[in-house]
Amino acid sequence: MKLQRNGRSKALAIGAMALVSSLSLAACGSDENNTNASGGSGGSASAPAINCGTKPAALISAGSTAQGNAIDVWKNNFGGACSGSSINYGGGGSGAGVQQFNQGKIQFAGSDSPLKPAEVEDSKKVCTGGQGINLPLVAGLISIVYNVDGVDNLVLDGPTIAKIFDSQITKWNDPAIATLNPGAKLPDADIQAVHRTDDSGTNENLTKYFAKVSNGAWSYPAAKAWAGKGGQGANGSAGVAAQVKQVKNSISYAELSYAQSNNLKSAAIATGASKPVEATAANAATTFAKAKIAGTGSDLALTLDYGTKDEGSYPIVLVTYEIVCDKGNKAETLDTLKAFLGYAASDAGQKAVGDTGYVALPKELTDKVNAVIPTLA
Repeated sequence: MKLQRNGRSKALAIGAMALVSSLSLAACGSDENNTNASGGSGGSASAPAINCGTKPAALISAGSTAQGNAIDVWKNNFGGACSGSSINYGGGGSGAGVQQFNQGKIQFAGSDSPLKPAEVEDSKKVCTGGQGINLPLVAGLISIVYNVDGVDNLVLDGPTIAKIFDSQITKWNDPAIATLNPGAKLPDADIQAVHRTDDSGTNENLTKYFAKVSNGAWSYPAAKAWAGKGGQGANGSAGVAAQVKQVKNSISYAELSYAQSNNLKSAAIATGASKPVEATAANAATTFAKAKIAGTGSDLALTLDYGTKDEGSYPIVLVTYEIVCDKGNKAETLDTLKAFLGYAASDAGQKAVGDTGYVALPKELTDKVNAVIPTLA
């Protein structure tokens, strides 16, 4: 079975735009602060306009490193178009972002998993008269990235991946891996598994996938904190990607954007479909098109199908939520917060990050996000 090489992922990521519906444009209207800016790099007279709002401000935010590359694109485009406004995003992981948000230190947090009930209760202390809500704005997939000489088209399945990251499979030529890769020249070498050491929504999404498909091989609860045995640790998505790039016979997990920017190979996943599913934005878009809203009211938390067996549907996906107060936002930054979120949810904003390895959200979902943003108070 011959799979396409990971080097084509960037082209497929762009092609994913054709597989999902056009996104609604949140950034419309005009005022004296509006500036034309493209969803890519730089503006032109024909480019979509970014609505900057009327009260320029500096936003402070932190959280998910999975969306770090997306935030970089958005903040550069938004800051370049909107004089006097800026976005400072500190990263640090989803857990740290939620903690800082509930301490009132930041205007919004990025988290790869929705707020838990206890976290919603805590948010009411800083969201005066309201609470924290989840707005999905960054969609992506978790690539199983690896660095093994001579192995370009690796195939893995859920139980095998879980066993690798729990030190139950420790050799690259283990029969479980060999069975999935007939004809591949797998080395008789120790597997160097690398995991996230920070509390991470990426950890939680990966372990939710394990809980669904590992047939009991992963015995720990899905969580932001890593629980698997053995392996090496690194901080953040950039940290694990850099580790795999440097260490021979290594394997880890990172968002497609980080796999692409580090020229890392990604494993295809055997899901039970007729052929293994490659880690491409197009295949992740197929999964996101079937996501269901689990939140109520203005909360748009999603339910994702990690156990999908649909043809061309990549199972290890994640959504990063921007966590904001539905009521009780700081008056001095609210206008800029709404403008920035509106740009991120717009056609231009979603296309800009889709071109860098993320997945444009379906129109049905961005319509809902765009309906909530103006109601923030």
